[in-house]
Amino acid sequence: MLAYLPRPPTDTSRYGTFPQKPDLPAAPGALVEDGGQKAAATAAKRGAPMPNYPSAPRHSGFAPGEPPLPPSRGSLTTQQHRGRPSWCPPPAPQEAGSRLYPLHALSVANIPNSSRGKTSARSSTVPTPEGLQSRRCKLLEEDSPMVQAGKRQRQRYVTKVGKCQVNLGNIQDKKRFLSDIFTTIVDLKYRWFLFVFMMCYIITWVVFGFIYFLDAWVRGDVGHQGDPEWQACIENVDGFVSALLLSVESQRTIGYGTRMVTANCAEGVILLIAQSIVGSMIDAMMVGCMFVKISRPKKRAQTLIFSKNCVISLRDEKLCLMFRVGDLRESHMVDAKIRAKLIKSRQTAEGEFIPLEQSELNLGYDTGEDRLFLVEPQIICHVINRHSPFWDMSAESLRREQFEIIIILEGIVEATGNSAWSRAGMTCQARTSYTEDEILWGYRFEPCMSLEKGAFQVDYSRFEMTFEVQTPAASARELHELKELEQQEHSTLSLYWDHLLQPC
Repeated sequence: MLAYLPRPPTDTSRYGTFPQKPDLPAAPGALVEDGGQKAAATAAKRGAPMPNYPSAPRHSGFAPGEPPLPPSRGSLTTQQHRGRPSWCPPPAPQEAGSRLYPLHALSVANIPNSSRGKTSARSSTVPTPEGLQSRRCKLLEEDSPMVQAGKRQRQRYVTKVGKCQVNLGNIQDKKRFLSDIFTTIVDLKYRWFLFVFMMCYIITWVVFGFIYFLDAWVRGDVGHQGDPEWQACIENVDGFVSALLLSVESQRTIGYGTRMVTANCAEGVILLIAQSIVGSMIDAMMVGCMFVKISRPKKRAQTLIFSKNCVISLRDEKLCLMFRVGDLRESHMVDAKIRAKLIKSRQTAEGEFIPLEQSELNLGYDTGEDRLFLVEPQIICHVINRHSPFWDMSAESLRREQFEIIIILEGIVEATGNSAWSRAGMTCQARTSYTEDEILWGYRFEPCMSLEKGAFQVDYSRFEMTFEVQTPAASARELHELKELEQQEHSTLSLYWDHLLQPC
């Protein structure tokens, strides 16, 4: 949750709490009337008479002798620019008609927190010009590499190696794990799995050894050792250690021949049969768990690699989000499929806060392009269209967003043999993630394949390499609207030209 909290708020006195349009410059007459009204209100409060000034048109927008108007946003920015220290660069000019989006308004909703409470308390007060100046200088300093590197270090939903950073806690009904004891044992870590594996055998040996010793002691076999006329139920058991050895020999079918159960007692025969059955069940379960745990294709995912960054550039005149995936083994994945999820918190129109909402990114499942023949490294493409969550995202707004893209690659591990110990039919899954800081706008991947000596050669040293290309910084929606406008103008000109060419 802390990973998707809003970033530090910007100057709320300038931009407001929610996205707003910049104020349009007022007309000179409106400025004069507004200044006259404010001056009259001030004079009325002080109790001093206020003369009426004529509202004749003036080039400067102010009447001579008229009290100065309170500084507007633009004038305040100009004053701060004049008084700006040499180490602080001037602010970038805003284009007319551009929309201003504060950082905290495009993030998640406000969550109660001690640090956030302090921040909101500071932003609610009206800052002084010196405070505005320091804030703007701080915002400009956020673009430095040191600050950008600090922003990248936040909690991920899925790590780059595919581990999910989710811890389950406060589970009340834990008996559900015992109902699926096989999966519970297989999911244990290796140290705990080996501990359970050994304890299953040791406990059964000790329990049956104690029962053997108790039976021999009750029937008097322990006290009549060496008596040739005594018909013992369990021979050569004179203590607990010898009974434990008899239990181990019976369950593991060793049979050294010195200690054994005779036919002089029925309980000894029944006890031997019960131990044999229990031992076979433990062998079947524990050996099966060991085989499944060793043969799980988790390590196969280590040889499936993903590019470190995503890129956004034009492909077939469409903005596309692309990343690269490759397989390092010569035994390839069978029926490989790839899909992507967008993890992002949002607030609904009704005010409901949805943390870590998952939405699907189309990687070509409607056309079959999500099924891969993963023999060489392939570039996976997500076309940013009107159904994409990146439809309204530009290069500038990408820096203010907070999200995470989860990539999931699934496939069947190719059979390594025809024996029962082969791993045929086991599904392998490899995962990785990309945050907004790992998306490069205006880049492409360099080719990593070449034709050498009658075969295609893959150079994995160029797997991560990218190069910059000319890409518009506008969003896909703006490019689409611009293209439609150009087509409309072209069709209008063609109709007008055809009308001129027609004979009178």
